[in-house]
Amino acid sequence: MTTIPPPEGARKPRPTRHRGPVVLRGGEPDPQRAGTTTDQRLLDRRGPTDWVHTDPWRVLRIQSEFVEGFGLLAELPKAVSVFGSARTKPDHPHYAAGVQIGAALAEAGYAVITGGGPGAMEAANRGASEAGGLSVGLGIELPFEQELNEWVDLGISFRYFFVRKTMFVKYAQAFVILPGGFGTLDELFEALTLVQTRKVTRFPVILFGTEYWAGLVDWIRGTLLESGTISAGDLDLFTVTDDVDVVLATIREAETARQNGEGGGGMRAPLPGPVEPVEG
Repeated sequence: MTTIPPPEGARKPRPTRHRGPVVLRGGEPDPQRAGTTTDQRLLDRRGPTDWVHTDPWRVLRIQSEFVEGFGLLAELPKAVSVFGSARTKPDHPHYAAGVQIGAALAEAGYAVITGGGPGAMEAANRGASEAGGLSVGLGIELPFEQELNEWVDLGISFRYFFVRKTMFVKYAQAFVILPGGFGTLDELFEALTLVQTRKVTRFPVILFGTEYWAGLVDWIRGTLLESGTISAGDLDLFTVTDDVDVVLATIREAETARQNGEGGGGMRAPLPGPVEPVEG
């Protein structure tokens, strides 16, 4: 039987280890955990499991996800979260943009955090990994979801969206939003709400792809602003660009402002007056 050689430059498999929900690729295994499993270490026997589905006990599961996430990510270097569609094909220009952005962030010293899936998320992870940076994937348990993409160096899968979203914001210094669907929009407006209400400060939200985002931006300006449901200053809470250099410059500007102790939301000076009520 003829063996077909892999294509030139093909990705070589890396050792994969699981630590509970955490996925670790590359490097050396932890000798204290090698050859054991969580239930072995717990030394408990099986019994009735109905209790794990009641709300009071579910709180402990939620708590454990926060603990796992905080424990895994607490020592991350400065990082940027990159979002985009899982449906983006490898031959699409949006995929190429994701690779370019991931590489540029890694070369600038930032870890790259994504949702760990395929498409635009894979592209950003790939760009960071190929550039020698740290590539992080925060997956989510879904009926149709696959494992973390092969370019993730450090990964964890969550059961709850709200826990995962906390990790995206807590351990990132900026969001870069590639073209995407409902999940991407969810992360986008979550970030804008946190900046608008000053829950986070000097946190750039960057929409990459002016043509793709033009309709949304026009609706924000033409409907939300004109109807008075947002303020004119809220338009300064995000940046729209097609230029990777602008992405990096925007993130660095915010980082410099933080280091100098400057406040304010988004990329501008603090908004005047009290924070407006948020609907919903």
